[in-house]
Amino acid sequence: MKSPCLFLSLLVFLAPSAFCADDTSAMLARFDADRSSLTEALAKSPGSVPLLSRRGDANLFTARFAEAVADYEKMIALDPSEDNPHWRLGIAYYLTGDFKKAALQFQKYQQHESGDRENGIWHFMSTARARDIETARKEMIVFTRFDREPFPGLYDLFAGKLTTDALFADLKARDLADNPGVQFFAKYYAGVWEDLQGHKPRAIELLREAVKAGETREDYMWQVCRVQLALLESGK
Repeated sequence: MKSPCLFLSLLVFLAPSAFCADDTSAMLARFDADRSSLTEALAKSPGSVPLLSRRGDANLFTARFAEAVADYEKMIALDPSEDNPHWRLGIAYYLTGDFKKAALQFQKYQQHESGDRENGIWHFMSTARARDIETARKEMIVFTRFDREPFPGLYDLFAGKLTTDALFADLKARDLADNPGVQFFAKYYAGVWEDLQGHKPRAIELLREAVKAGETREDYMWQVCRVQLALLESGK
């Protein structure tokens, strides 16, 4: 279980690869302030699913993974219709190391949205961590329609049909090497794949490039990538 104040120890690891230390500190301080204000609001409205959702995000972005799980699970307890769509809970389970629950949550999301290969990758990652890569490949979710780049190629990477170098060569050949969104996801998940194989230096290199490629976006998955990079760089 990670310390509630782990985010403070992560600052130094993010600065060289993403922002300067001041920018990183300011961003995380903003999330921490959000947590405080949301906690105050929840004391007055403990049954508010939107407030729990926002605090869960702030908890995850500041590496308070167990707290994020608690907020996301309470959302579902209050409104069971939140369960199947809640891929963020799957990510929170994954980051706490509860890979079996993570895999199950991504299976639930598949019932909500059957065409999202990104969800399939998270299901693979969770199964590979809970068991092994061979089992994860046997249990890969099957997708039959195109969704978005670069996920068809990434899915082939995890399936063992492509190497990381071949993935990027293909993206370059199709003039996708200069697309920031495509490059963010390609480098992020290729980095995760390298980490699953135990290639930590290559994984860190790719996640650093992903953070840089997506640094103007600051959306949910960019934040998750940032946190995972920090954990890798800190040896967690």
